[in-house]
Amino acid sequence: MEILIKPWKEAEEDAFWVRQEVFILEQRVPAELELDEFDPSAAHALAYLESHCIGTGRLVDLGGGRSQIGRMAVLAQFRHQGVGRQILEGLVHLAQSQGAKSIVLHSQIASIPFYQKLGFQVQGPTYDEAGIAHRNMILVLSK
Repeated sequence: MEILIKPWKEAEEDAFWVRQEVFILEQRVPAELELDEFDPSAAHALAYLESHCIGTGRLVDLGGGRSQIGRMAVLAQFRHQGVGRQILEGLVHLAQSQGAKSIVLHSQIASIPFYQKLGFQVQGPTYDEAGIAHRNMILVLSK
């Protein structure tokens, strides 16, 4: 498996296909919510297995030393095999290389333990995002 970091223009087709499969078809997120204003400026991590994209995530620079990871998605048949971990580690490493001091993300409740294993901490109350319960999480990289 290979993780590649690409700008949206190069990532769009593969990233959107995975996000459509996971978020729109599997989790029933409304299609109009899936693409947003952050995609064009984000760095997108894509996991490839034998030239097929099987997972994706993105990193948005929020300014002021803060970054946000989002749109983490792995095709169902490839979950629990370390794909998401490699994507997340790649995005964290990218944020560090860009000088980020902290990374935030909006975690689905079921995914909190996954992010906690990599050092993210829960922050704030549960809220609804696209019909799915979420909580904010943060990883402090430096003080």
